[in-house]
Amino acid sequence: MANSHHGHSPAAWTGVIIMLVASVVIGLGFVLELLWLIVAGAVLFVLGAVAIGVMSSMGLGSARTPSHDPAELRERVENA
Repeated sequence: MANSHHGHSPAAWTGVIIMLVASVVIGLGFVLELLWLIVAGAVLFVLGAVAIGVMSSMGLGSARTPSHDPAELRERVENA
């Protein structure tokens, strides 16, 4: 687990921050009883997920960590 870089990337940080802001907007929408604010927050939340995907495809996501699948490990050893 120490070698895992899961979530430590610009893509992950950006997406999570956008989603946190969206959650606050949705919460305010419920408290203020404003449907348009709830919908805007939901749209913003989806845009956060899209941002993660787009930024990851641009190479700003975390690098793929080696698998612990026995078949994949055996293949890497045989090809080394």
